[in-house]
Amino acid sequence: MELLIVGTLDGQIGAASKIAISQGGKVSLADKIETALEILRSGTKNIELVMIDVRLDIHKFISSLTSERINVPVVACGVANDTSLAVRAIKAGAKEYIPLPPDPELIGAVLAAATRENHALIYGDKKTEAVLKMAKQIAPSEASVLLTGESGTGKEIFSRFIHDNSKRANKKFVAVNCAAIPETLLESELFGYEKGAFTGAVSRRIGKFEEATDGTLLLDEISEMDIRIQAKLLRAIQEKEIDRIGGKSPIKVNTRIIATSNRNLDDAVKNGTFRQDLYFRLNVVNINIPSLKDRPDDIPVLAKHFVKKYSELNDVPMRDISKAAEEKLLNYLWPGNVRELENTMHRAVLLAADDEIGEEAIILTDPNAVINLDAKTPATSGAEKTEKEGNGGAQFGQTVAGAERDLIIDTLKHTFGNRTQAANILGISIRTLRNKLKQYEEAGYQVPPASMG
Repeated sequence: MELLIVGTLDGQIGAASKIAISQGGKVSLADKIETALEILRSGTKNIELVMIDVRLDIHKFISSLTSERINVPVVACGVANDTSLAVRAIKAGAKEYIPLPPDPELIGAVLAAATRENHALIYGDKKTEAVLKMAKQIAPSEASVLLTGESGTGKEIFSRFIHDNSKRANKKFVAVNCAAIPETLLESELFGYEKGAFTGAVSRRIGKFEEATDGTLLLDEISEMDIRIQAKLLRAIQEKEIDRIGGKSPIKVNTRIIATSNRNLDDAVKNGTFRQDLYFRLNVVNINIPSLKDRPDDIPVLAKHFVKKYSELNDVPMRDISKAAEEKLLNYLWPGNVRELENTMHRAVLLAADDEIGEEAIILTDPNAVINLDAKTPATSGAEKTEKEGNGGAQFGQTVAGAERDLIIDTLKHTFGNRTQAANILGISIRTLRNKLKQYEEAGYQVPPASMG
């Protein structure tokens, strides 16, 4: 996590920074409140906790955070005899008061608590509870863990849960998305490089293995890793040492590995795209995360969590979910899993117009992915159904392209033609939205006119 220290902390900045770094954190400094707010507004740093000098105007600072909807926990720091200022800071909204000089165990506990709060695991289903029980049981070990399951089931959240319940909880958790980083860059990202190792290497860079030493390294979607890099990874796990690109000698590391995959690695081994020896090294403990449709009691709990999260984020009233809306959520198969549910509830928070979130605000991405209430099986009919003029909603048996068109047009109606707002709700770029609308108009469909606002 990254920590922002605001003020002088009575000359204790160096000590506090050193403790935070030793606990696996990064530290940024701001001499005054205005500078801190500029850093937080910029979004260039992943600030997860603010430590502020108790002598500064904490009420003003937290009021600014609230008005600008910047969600970050704040703790106040000051010399032990500043009792009146400490009380005032807590009343102003600070979560904790840390006396100075800083105590390593206290700061470590605050950092860990803030991390857990920002990566909370929300559930209500017995299947999820069983998975968590197994994860908690193996967490204190040093064994590598392989988390499998469909995309969007929350594998990174589960991996953080394992780290938070391990002996390495106060050390760093570092995540690398193997699918998002090009093959040419992944090696340097993992193992680092020396100055001059290649064109553009103007200084030494520490890789993720070294960054996570004594902590946990998450290798997300490891099935996408090139087989050449897999060989270096295997050596790093076996020998507990890595070679920086351009380095002259190996570097010892002590890093626990958690890997995730949404593909069948047995099949990848058989077709030669994944090393069998690496698979065995990673698969010491295998935990499969069930799809959201297979843990239905998680759906209403997660839905309420996302409603609260996005109501606060968008500064809109907190609404209950109507019974009809909840039934609609429970009768959907969630092909995109938790990630799709989160996006759906974000939309619902923005589209809800009444005192509660009704079923009309629950816009599903694939209306065909529903449970057939009679047969208790997914509706799989592929027959295309004649669409009604201006129905504004998807019909069962409709093609995916038709369902997408209805979703886009319906969202535009809710935003009164505002293209930018509709693109944000749909989770697509404004350029993609405009291209889609152009296609619909050329095909003769009525598209809501652009708003003048």
